[in-house]
Amino acid sequence: MKINYNYIKVIGLLMLVAFLFAFSSVRNSARKVSEPNIKFLGDENLFVTHETVSKLLIVNQQSVSNMTKEIIDLNDLESALNANVMIKQAQVYINVDGTLTAEIEQKKPIARVSTNASYYIDDEGTYMPLSTNYSSRVPLVTGFVTKNELYNVFYVAQKVQSDDFLRKHVTEIHQNENKSIDLKLRLNDFKVQLGSLDQLDKKINNLKAFYQKAMKDGSLNSYSAVNLRFDKQVICTKK
Repeated sequence: MKINYNYIKVIGLLMLVAFLFAFSSVRNSARKVSEPNIKFLGDENLFVTHETVSKLLIVNQQSVSNMTKEIIDLNDLESALNANVMIKQAQVYINVDGTLTAEIEQKKPIARVSTNASYYIDDEGTYMPLSTNYSSRVPLVTGFVTKNELYNVFYVAQKVQSDDFLRKHVTEIHQNENKSIDLKLRLNDFKVQLGSLDQLDKKINNLKAFYQKAMKDGSLNSYSAVNLRFDKQVICTKK
């Protein structure tokens, strides 16, 4: 009977590969995780600290450092991080060498409510608590505002953030009891009355046109109120 040595070689090679794979898998799963590598994406201003993130990277009430890879559930760690009110999104992964990395994207505040309660409104229009670690320079929101009804002031805050003129000049967004909006500017003490959010872009353009004209003729500080509530005109009240 003729022996097929090529067939035996293939079988032996497959067995060797299977053995090496099983050996490396066991060894890899038994590898201990190093101290977590925490990366903050985007803005360098930290509302949540490295220490806070490290405390959230817990398995069975113990830090993940020096734990074996096989007992760490990355989904659980991500869920714990994403539950933090300062974190917009988190991803956790382990490299082959046992380095556990947590990539953190923080929430981004665009306005700060200052009424009977103080908190931020983030760039998705949701509640964000103040941080003891960092205070963001964003427009104040005052007046009749509740956490459950942030849409109007959020919409205006978005406009302020995305517009160079408004971002430079607007310091306060005030919501009246009837939901109408007033603005206060950084360098001038007159009140800008936007009214409702109807045709907001047009109202903003009217404000820019008025501001440029009044700045040229030196009359900016002559007014106590600038009314933009009407469609085709800017009504100014002198002091």
